[in-house]
Amino acid sequence: MKSIRIALSALLGLGLTACATAPAPVPTPVPTAPAEPQWPKEKDADQLFAEAVQAFDANKYDEAEELFARVLDKAPNNVSAAYDLGVVSERKGDLHKAQQRYEAAHKLDPGHVPTLLNLGKVYRLQAKFDQAIALYEEALKAPGRGFDPQLLNNLAIAYRLAKRYDKAEETVRKLLSRTTDNPDAYKNLALIYYDQGNYRLAEFISATARKLDEKDPGVYNNLGIIYLKQDEKARALAQFQKAVQLDPNFAPGHLNIGAMALSYRDYEHAEQSLRKALELDAVSPEGRYYLAWALEGQKGRDPKKGLEAGAEFERYLQWRRDDASAVWGAGWADSADKSTFEKAIGFLEKCKAANRALSQADVELIDTKVKGLQQLLKSPVQQPAPHEGKREAPKATPAGRTLLDKVSAEEAAREAAQPRSEASDPSNTGQPAAAGQPPSGGNPAPQ
Repeated sequence: MKSIRIALSALLGLGLTACATAPAPVPTPVPTAPAEPQWPKEKDADQLFAEAVQAFDANKYDEAEELFARVLDKAPNNVSAAYDLGVVSERKGDLHKAQQRYEAAHKLDPGHVPTLLNLGKVYRLQAKFDQAIALYEEALKAPGRGFDPQLLNNLAIAYRLAKRYDKAEETVRKLLSRTTDNPDAYKNLALIYYDQGNYRLAEFISATARKLDEKDPGVYNNLGIIYLKQDEKARALAQFQKAVQLDPNFAPGHLNIGAMALSYRDYEHAEQSLRKALELDAVSPEGRYYLAWALEGQKGRDPKKGLEAGAEFERYLQWRRDDASAVWGAGWADSADKSTFEKAIGFLEKCKAANRALSQADVELIDTKVKGLQQLLKSPVQQPAPHEGKREAPKATPAGRTLLDKVSAEEAAREAAQPRSEASDPSNTGQPAAAGQPPSGGNPAPQ
């Protein structure tokens, strides 16, 4: 029995020893599953909108347009994106597309005030005054909107431009009955009197607006156009300059300085001021019109300016198709280069057919010009365009001689009782008296 126990103990000992000295098991590697590819997450509407605003602020209008459009793809009811697409079109100078986009935004939200204001402005710029009036009147019917200052001021502007002066004044006075210290209302009231020829009263009302806001460039701009009508050109120019000093980005001030320079045949300085105005406000019809004449006035020295002038007249005519003086100007501008002779002939023939007010001398001048251009088109060799008759080649502005110098000289001449040339009067509007001559001022831009 004892021997069995000893043998069993020996066996157990051997077994324990064997277990203790056996090699450790090698772990079997477990394969790792490949990582799933990390696809970039698609940006939501809010992220796209933020990027669009950044692009817009950086003047990257094409990029902003694409991003706002993508916002609308994701959120079709986003009125802000629809409205901003209209603003982009305005900045790019496309009034028709701006109108379409604002109208689309208005359908999404008829009460969206920024859309109402900008859509009405676009209607006004295209002389669609009845549409602007209807838009504002409908908006004012909304609960709580009957005395909205922005809507009432814009409605007054539309009435004034439509020459419905009684309604314009009634609208302003309705606003002032609730808000007696609104400078925009007084500016509008001054312009209503201005348009009716009551310049002294317009000046008095503008002074009231100035007391309410001495830093409003629009007040000084309006005083400038009032002084211009009273033939006080030095005072007018000083007011326009004050406006742009207060706000260097005030487009109407730059436009009016350019128009004054144009009236003195100072084409180069006119071009500089007008380009600045259009850089700030690309959808100004008056700016395009004046710039076209400033460029046309320089084509005698640089034919390329004539081509640029023709392009500007065409842009203007997209907005004001029936403006006879622009059709006339486009015809003479496009006659600067053989590549646009056919356009020139078309514009000149259109001018002759559509404008019954042309004198017999003007008709003969057009006929002579058209025949000369037709002959040059048949010629294989580039030749200068036919002489334009009464128009002289523009002269360069003497170095150091500014518009202020010219205005001051004219003021001094008038004080000395010297006769003043009608051609230098910026208030003299209408058909150019000679081929290719710009209007001597036209209508200044109010604010």
